Amino acid sequence: MTETKQIKGCCPLDCQDTCAWVAHVEDDRVVKVEGARDHPFTRGMLCAKVNDYQARTYAPDRLLHPLRRTGPKGSGTFERISWDEAIDTIAERFNGIIQSDGPEALMPLFYLGSMGVVQRHALMRLFNGLGASQLHGELCGASMSSLLMEGHPVGFDPEEMVDSKLIILWGINMLSTCHHHWQLIKEARKRHGTRVICIDPRRSRTAEQCDEHIAIKPGSDAILAAGIAQVMLAEGLADLDYARATAVDFDAYCDQVKSWTPERVAAACEIDVEVVIALAREFAAAKPAVLRAGVAPQQTVRGEAFVRSLSALAALGGHWRHPGGGLFFFEAPAFDEFAAARADLQPHTPRSLDLSAVGPALTYTDPPVKGLMVWCMNPAVIQVDSGRVRRGLARDDLFTVVLEHFMTDTARYADIILPATTQLEHFDVLGAWGHQYLTVNNQAVAPQGEAKSHGEVMRLLAPRLGLAGPAYEESDEEIAAATMPDGLTLDDLKTEGWRKVSPPRPDPAAGDPTLRFASDHLEPVESDALRLLTPKSHYFLNSSFANMPRQRKSQGQPELEMNLADAERLGLADGEEIVMANERGEVHAILAVSDVICAGAVCLIGKWWSEPTETAALANMLTPSSWSVGGQPAYNDTFVVVEAASQAGLREDAA
Repeated sequence: MTETKQIKGCCPLDCQDTCAWVAHVEDDRVVKVEGARDHPFTRGMLCAKVNDYQARTYAPDRLLHPLRRTGPKGSGTFERISWDEAIDTIAERFNGIIQSDGPEALMPLFYLGSMGVVQRHALMRLFNGLGASQLHGELCGASMSSLLMEGHPVGFDPEEMVDSKLIILWGINMLSTCHHHWQLIKEARKRHGTRVICIDPRRSRTAEQCDEHIAIKPGSDAILAAGIAQVMLAEGLADLDYARATAVDFDAYCDQVKSWTPERVAAACEIDVEVVIALAREFAAAKPAVLRAGVAPQQTVRGEAFVRSLSALAALGGHWRHPGGGLFFFEAPAFDEFAAARADLQPHTPRSLDLSAVGPALTYTDPPVKGLMVWCMNPAVIQVDSGRVRRGLARDDLFTVVLEHFMTDTARYADIILPATTQLEHFDVLGAWGHQYLTVNNQAVAPQGEAKSHGEVMRLLAPRLGLAGPAYEESDEEIAAATMPDGLTLDDLKTEGWRKVSPPRPDPAAGDPTLRFASDHLEPVESDALRLLTPKSHYFLNSSFANMPRQRKSQGQPELEMNLADAERLGLADGEEIVMANERGEVHAILAVSDVICAGAVCLIGKWWSEPTETAALANMLTPSSWSVGGQPAYNDTFVVVEAASQAGLREDAA
């Protein structure tokens, strides 16, 4: 009888929950991945994206050997080579670039394809040691991060939420993006009869399970928050002592929101006046209430105004006084994740390039980027204005290395592709951005083919790039050990599987008032065209899993959701092929007409790859090269015209 081993690990993906799992191994092959039932937060549940994660490891189209490009960039034409050839080529090209253009002509590019400290940060030791260009910025939460840097609290232990009396889910589809948090809501309902209100332009899975859904006009979030504050102040419902102890500009804030009467707010948000008033009164009365906010409302040029306005509301209601009350965007365990990257290896302070602006970085930067290494990221799909990203990747004078599991849109532009290990094939340590648990991922099986961890690639390349010393020789476990917090060793974490490492609970009223609540601008960007929203799929994680058969089948074909009123106005019918277009390009999809999305907006779910053509459902071909003041890419300030594909063809023929 074959012995089954059970290996503790966790999901690597860009998700708030970092689910702990158990890999069932027979004959050095993972036969099943299931949730770890004894994890206090994720409690044995895996989402619809990863509950068959082993299929990713054993996928027939997985990249298992180093590849060298033989055709034009973007063609996806490669030949198999050995690891020695791959390392030789990379070292020769990178060393040549350093000699001719200097180390800052090299650019690392990575994000959150893995949240593991080794997979995400080990390769940065090379770029730090060489003095290469650095990265700054974010794709998802830059608005929140800029407010965090000002001192605004943006989270607390989510397990407190079981004692919240009112939970407002603002721009978050919890059941599709962090479903373990929904279990806390269920417990709060059981304990306290907690009401749950969803504020979202789209009637999502989560909205359907809430007590109330407020479908506001996309981009009007900060205005609604101002309206809530106006009612609270006008009716004497605010906790003025707490708010004044928090904000250095409280009087200016009160002056700003005074003009946002319920009538004006209702008109701007396209909701009823009574909804604004009732929401304000309920938020003020519940002790405590929590504003549980998502990423999407941040992804406009007014992103900081949204975050700032919610921070103001949490203080205005005095909700930070109570466990389970306040504002929640983000929470992470207290450990030094970035120690794995070893920034101290830098010989000087190099230039820094914006990771959220890869298109400009590859097409307009002076001096230009000549060497690029991409890992944990698929920028040709997920970056704004991805057509510009692709033009940059297609440069003949750019040498590009991509570490990947599959032939992604980005990998098709590589000169060298290196096969990376999946989460079941390497060791790592992961935090989370939605709870306080640090979790270990033990290697379950040997790597398939010739795949290598990012730590191993670092160790192979370092001596060939003239880098020597212990930092370039450490094992993956030694790299991870450097990130451990005081009182926790890596051996302890490996034995336990996870450890809760809690930062202090914020109290913004402690000490002198320091926060600024008034915003320069609240009004969203407007257009006569339809606003295109691109929320996350229930079955994909950004662009990850968009190539996997089971997830693709579950998601179905790319559909553009449109309100019935807009479809009737445009003469479009449910089920027909449409083209959405703007000055950056055009994208095809099948039209889905319903009342799921509010009028004036359309919705394309998921980050699809370029299959079967370059224009197929790739929404970021249309997103603008525009950012908020804090550097947040304005994904949701995309405006398009939509017409029947048959009419688009006639238009092109006429032209």
